[in-house]
Parts: sequence; structure tokens; C-alpha cells
Amino acid sequence: MEFSNPIFIWIAVGIVLMLAEIILPGGIVIFLGAACLVVAGALTLGWVEGFVQALTLWFIAAIVLLLAFRQVTQRLVGGDSHVDNTDEEFDLYNQVAVVKAAIGPAQQQGRVEFQGSEWPALGDGSEIPVGARVRVICRDNIALVVEPMTEQA
Repeated sequence: MEFSNPIFIWIAVGIVLMLAEIILPGGIVIFLGAACLVVAGALTLGWVEGFVQALTLWFIAAIVLLLAFRQVTQRLVGGDSHVDNTDEEFDLYNQVAVVKAAIGPAQQQGRVEFQGSEWPALGDGSEIPVGARVRVICRDNIALVVEPMTEQA
């Protein structure tokens, strides 16, 4: 067997791509490898001749295999599908932070510690001293808008 034989090259590339599916899971690379094997079969049977026809058949076979069998393999194999909250503002609302640099009065910016890091913070207009616990209302650019926590018994 000659290593420059196009049939051997298409088979080798097909097997390499199909084995690459182990490293690159997703159900796409295996179909590209299967399309290589289709081209190798067509070259063996004499249905195509030359590189341009083989490459054209590979493109067509890859697209047909992807469109025909991708849904089937996704159903069989499954996948990681979990939906997380994409609204960051909602995650911030009503969380507790601690004032690190006094906030206010008026629109004077201070700093709060929130989720392990310090953030610039704006208050509700009143003066909020260092060490006070505040509730996060929303975010304005990179600054958190906070209000002092009221003591509820």
C-alpha cells in the first residue's frame, strides 16, 4: 500500500477525525471523519476522480451527515443543558454589603465590600457610616446603589 494513495489518505484523515471526537466532543467532528470515509469509498468504487471532485463530495457528505444525524446523536448522547439566570441586576438585588468608606451625604461616592471584593457605592442621599450594613438596590455602571438596612425585630 502506497502512503501517497488518495484512498489511504482519506481513510487515515477520516479515522483521525473520528478519534478526535474523543478529545473534541460535540458530535460534529465524527461526521467530518465519516464524510472522509464516504469519499474513500467513492474513490475506491471509481465514482469520483481527482482532488476537486473528492473535496466537493466531502463537503456535500459532511453537510448531509450533519443535517441528517446531528439531532439523533444529541438525543442519544445528551448534553449539558442547564439554564442559569442571565440577569445580573436581579442577582444583586436585596443582597447585604458592608460599608468600607463612608457614603454620602447627597451623591458622594463611598465603598462597600460585596461578595468578597470592594465596590464603589452610591447611597440614597443620607450619610452612611463605615461599618454599617447596607442592602444593594441596583448597579449604576460599576457602582452599587445601596440603602441603609433598617433594623427589623
